[in-house]
Amino acid sequence: MSQDLQSFLKRLKKECPEEFLEVKESVSREFEATALVMEAERLPSCPAVMFRDITGSDFTMAANVLAHRPRLAWAFGTSGERLVHEFKERIQQPVPPKVLNDAPFQENSLLDESVDLGRLPILTHFEQDGGPYVTAGLVVARDPQSGMSTVGFHRMQLKGPRKLGVSLHSRRRMFEYFRRSEEKGESLEAAVCIGVHPLVSLGALTLPPAGTEKFALQGGLLQEPLELARCTTVDVDVPRWSEIVIEGRILKDVREKEGPFGEFTGYASSRSTENVFEATALHYRNGAVYQDINGGDSMEHCRCLSMPREVEFTNVLGKTIPNLKAVHVPVRSGIGSFHCYVSMRKTAEGQGKQAIFSVLGADHYVKLVVVVDDDVDIFDEEQVLWAIATRMQANRDVFIVDEAMGTLLDPSATDAITAKMGIDATKPLGEFASTLSIEPGAVERARRLMGKLTG
Repeated sequence: MSQDLQSFLKRLKKECPEEFLEVKESVSREFEATALVMEAERLPSCPAVMFRDITGSDFTMAANVLAHRPRLAWAFGTSGERLVHEFKERIQQPVPPKVLNDAPFQENSLLDESVDLGRLPILTHFEQDGGPYVTAGLVVARDPQSGMSTVGFHRMQLKGPRKLGVSLHSRRRMFEYFRRSEEKGESLEAAVCIGVHPLVSLGALTLPPAGTEKFALQGGLLQEPLELARCTTVDVDVPRWSEIVIEGRILKDVREKEGPFGEFTGYASSRSTENVFEATALHYRNGAVYQDINGGDSMEHCRCLSMPREVEFTNVLGKTIPNLKAVHVPVRSGIGSFHCYVSMRKTAEGQGKQAIFSVLGADHYVKLVVVVDDDVDIFDEEQVLWAIATRMQANRDVFIVDEAMGTLLDPSATDAITAKMGIDATKPLGEFASTLSIEPGAVERARRLMGKLTG
């Protein structure tokens, strides 16, 4: 399959035109582009938006690419109902990458002092932001001990022609690689890839087991080896079909204030590791498309958080819940992180609470877990609330865990210490009130008649 963003967008425009919005008018990189994407995500099709004229830049820009669940299913070639299952199955079958000698992103190259990152349409998203931010940059680096590569999203604030502030606040592999490098008295060589195929983006959001590189998981999602190419000024391999690649180093012994930044919570956050990235090269394809992920509590930002969690929780619950139906981490109400809904066919009392414990133990971001029966559509929050209203008793089915680990990005938490709540909204086994229903044939005829009456 084609592994580049340009080919994906061309196919999307041709096969799903309702999910592709082209903006030819000039749009400011300060607030206007963000505001337009926020309006686009309210449309039923939640279209990807292609900007042809961002003021002050010669690059076109794509945004909202990852926002829409049906579009992600289409990228996988599956249905929305099977999206999580397909995601889960593919990452369990990693495919090692292959390194090639040439790269489309090297069609245009600027080195050292000729680098000017201000040429890129880097957006200022919100009034509270500390400046323009690269939000869809995949940072790639090698472990200075093992040589293993990692790749992940990290926010990057434009600070100068060759300088980006970067936060490694997830404190996972990239943070550890930099710590090890700095302990050796060395800066960490890295590259920033902007504009990649959606499956490559989703693969970067996964949390691989020890000994597995994300490049192999991305290959699993693609169902073929991810093509890599060697950078020219740093010892890093990057996705060969990246639209734009910025090479450089995360500087040792250098810290500068970075932020605030509009986070997924809908609030500005100044939390940062305050690292600094210095660029040594800027490469880009002919006709390169700069990619932006709308910051804040946008649909796209929260979808990037929600999808990997749904996959992870499905994996965890599948080990202990024999009749699991679905898992949903809501993007709007739960901002892709704090709420989780689980549907299952209960066969023993206590399974609902077992599911709650499993999810809360799997991810410290989650604050609320609601478990319902398999006749409840967890993608319809009205049905979830109906189950809570009619199947839950607070003194029996609600429990709270105090003083639990949370996240510093939660403005309601104190020093990342939070409380967790579980709601078991499943029916007790045995006799219970019957849910109302209408004979399917009557429903179908009613729909046909209504179509004639209102058509």
